[in-house]
This record gives sequence, structure tokens and C-alpha cells, in this order.
Amino acid sequence: MSEPPREAAGGSTKQPAHPLRQIAESPTYRLLLKQWLKEEDLISRRTAVKESRLDAVRREITALYCSFFIFHAISLLLLFAGASLHPSAAACRRSWVPCFCSLLCSMTIVWAIRYKTDDEAHIRKLVEREREDGLLLGKCVEELKRKGVEFDLLKEVDALRRAKSLRVEANEGSAMGARRWTKRDFALMFLLVASCGVLASTRFVLCQNY
Repeated sequence: MSEPPREAAGGSTKQPAHPLRQIAESPTYRLLLKQWLKEEDLISRRTAVKESRLDAVRREITALYCSFFIFHAISLLLLFAGASLHPSAAACRRSWVPCFCSLLCSMTIVWAIRYKTDDEAHIRKLVEREREDGLLLGKCVEELKRKGVEFDLLKEVDALRRAKSLRVEANEGSAMGARRWTKRDFALMFLLVASCGVLASTRFVLCQNY
């Protein structure tokens, strides 16, 4: 039986260790990977918390919009019912009282919506920033696992940071160039017009017979 060929002296073909094994055998890279994985988990947790806050603020904004229309609808129905059952000139003369209350309520709700939408925009930017940081860190972790001890920390991280900064600058430039009228501005303008319509309707309901 023929023996398997032996390797020639000095001609061993030793395969390089797997990148993960290289990291496990290097205290520096092992500690770096452990810290990055821990930081990645912290970023994901912070992102989840901020996303839950963002959802809560959006629900509050929706509730404010609903309360605006429900309040004015109920108030107009009550005023119409009262004016139909007991029409009087005195109610027409005192129509400024419900009009003032309606205007005060409308401005309060509009201010609350404006405040909450600003809060929503701020939290949304924080969430986007956390996602960008998580994406950057995730790419660093993947590159470290792929290259092992050949991973150049300064070169790789600096390249990813430059790519992130260029992307952020491009997004900010496009946002500043196009940000003239937003959905929030149109929504608030609509609420102001609706408030003026409610005032005119209140005056009409109380004074329709005079």
C-alpha cells in the first residue's frame, strides 16, 4: 500500500487562523470587540426608548387634533340646541362670551400641538442620530470580524466616520434647501382657519333670528 506523500521540509502550507480565532487570541482585539458589542447593545436600547417616546408624542398630537374638532363640534351643537329652544336678543348680545371661550380654547390647543410637534421633530432627530451611530458601529464590528488582527482601527473607523459626516451634511443641506413649508405649518394654518370658522358659526347660531 502506498504511503501518502509527505510534505517537503520547510514547505509547510499552514493556513492562517480564522479572523474570529485571531481576535480570541489577541487580548487587545478581543477587548475591543467586547466593548463594541456592548456599546451596540446600549445604542439599540437607547434607540428603542427614543422610538417609544416618539410614538407616545405622536399619539398625544393625534389626541389634540381629535379634541380640537370634538370640542368645537359639541359646543356648536349645544349652542344651536339652546338657541333653537330659547332664542333671545340677549344671547346674541352676549355672543362674545362663547366666541372668546372658543377662541381661547382653540389657541390653547394650537399652541399645545405646536409644542408637541417641535418635541416630535427633536426626538426624531435624536432617533436618526442613534441609528446612524448604530450603523457606524455595526459596520466596524463586521469589518473587525471579517479581517481579524488585520483590522486597522484608525483607518477603518476614520473612513466610516467621514462617510457618515458626508451623508449627514448632504441630508442637512437638502433639508435646509427644501424646508419652506412643512406639513406641520399647513396643519396649524388649517386649525387657525377652522377656529375662525367656528367663531363665525357661533355668531351665526346665536344671532340668526336677529
